[in-house]
Amino acid sequence: MSITPSMRQLIQALPKAELHLHIEGSLEPELMFRLAKKNNVAIPYDTIEDVRRAYNFNNLQSFLDIYYAGANVLQTQDDFYDLTWAYIEKCRENNIVHTEIFFDPQTHTERGVPFSAVIGGIKAALDDARSQHGITSCIIMCFLRHLSEADAFATLEEALPYKDDIIGVGLDSSEVGNPPSKFAGVFKAAAAHGFKLVAHAGEEADFSYINEALDLLNIHRIDHGVQSIHSDALMLRLKDNQMPLTVCPNSNIELCVFDHYSEHNIKELLSYGLNVSVHSDDPAYFKGYMNQNFFNLCEHLPMTEEEVITLVKNGFRSAFIDDAAKAQYLAQVDAAAA
Repeated sequence: MSITPSMRQLIQALPKAELHLHIEGSLEPELMFRLAKKNNVAIPYDTIEDVRRAYNFNNLQSFLDIYYAGANVLQTQDDFYDLTWAYIEKCRENNIVHTEIFFDPQTHTERGVPFSAVIGGIKAALDDARSQHGITSCIIMCFLRHLSEADAFATLEEALPYKDDIIGVGLDSSEVGNPPSKFAGVFKAAAAHGFKLVAHAGEEADFSYINEALDLLNIHRIDHGVQSIHSDALMLRLKDNQMPLTVCPNSNIELCVFDHYSEHNIKELLSYGLNVSVHSDDPAYFKGYMNQNFFNLCEHLPMTEEEVITLVKNGFRSAFIDDAAKAQYLAQVDAAAA
């Protein structure tokens, strides 16, 4: 099976919303080397080619080990601006017109980088993206699930002065062995402060993590969620509630959740009626930004144009934007598809 020129053209033409993107995971090797040199930070690679060769993973943890090592080069507010601006350039290439960016403050504050430098650099770049290119955005702060809930509470307190700049909180990092129930208290506190709630669940860990995220964290979106297919009751619940699942195909393949794209279950989730959308997760590490995720799906699965359009529309329907903005973006999708 191969992607047709018309399908490739459609994917490129459609405006898109990206809802599952870790800004630290968009750190391309070239920028990693430049920042390492600027900040005098040692990295365990001699060349850009060495870095790319290292981007072969057998599970989530093997990826995270490299991910956190790469993040060490991010030291100043300007570094976070440059990182975010480089992603904005990828948004322009991929016709992403709205993005909701994850960042991991604990990855940086535990290294002595001020919270203000992290959020300041990201927000400044996103503000420039809106004024210069019309790209709208939100910022979501994620708690690292391999750390304690007490650490998450401390991070929540540190974030409160920047509450106007952060729309939501999420949960990421090492999934297996760190269930959502571990963070029920801090998510309840975050909800009381008015934050939107999202959580990674059901990529590597089983579908019970999705149920916990729904029942104990009261989340508004599930990030990943592909393991839901193993529970008929959960599938029905997700369909009835139209709970968004922000699926990241390249991530699922690179982390060996599925052995091959031809085995990915996104068509099954979509045909069942779930609110599934496509995103790039950590694109610098997982070999491609949003369009490439769509290309790979269409290369290996019998995706129809209608299914691709539905996946794109689901991204806007699931975004943390008001109904008027959603309607405007959905109209743009219809116009591009026509």
